[in-house]
Amino acid sequence: MKSIYFITFVILFTAPLFTFSQASQVYNPGADATADIKKAVELAQKEGKHVFLQIGGNWCPWCIKFHNFVTADSEITTYLKQNFEVVKVNYDQKNRQEELLEKLGFPQRFGFPVFVVLDNNGNRVHTQNSAFLEKDKSYDRETVLRFLKNWSPAAIDAESYKK
Repeated sequence: MKSIYFITFVILFTAPLFTFSQASQVYNPGADATADIKKAVELAQKEGKHVFLQIGGNWCPWCIKFHNFVTADSEITTYLKQNFEVVKVNYDQKNRQEELLEKLGFPQRFGFPVFVVLDNNGNRVHTQNSAFLEKDKSYDRETVLRFLKNWSPAAIDAESYKK
């Protein structure tokens, strides 16, 4: 009888931990970030978008919080899909992405998550410290939307300012 109680106890208290670890796998540690970015740039060229790099890791609470924040807001999700190819770049102790981050101008200097916007040719046009998008213990919806709109393809298209 004691073993049944023990098994029940183990199942009840470890199942939530397993569920949390599965839910928090926003970043793919085995992904080839360079190949993913190359593919995203190709798609961005075809669709007239920019590339949005969300650099962080599953170990980072604010990285997971940003992912959850964006996916919970349909307007932000839609705006991202319409204007950006999104790539989640995993950064962790086993894969520090040193060569890639050097090419991107060392965005890790701002901490994680950090966001890098590439144009549709793969050129870095902006690096965003995520701390400036925070409010209280989350992200500020209006600030995040303003950031995305300020770095969308239309926002930095010189033609849009000549009218």
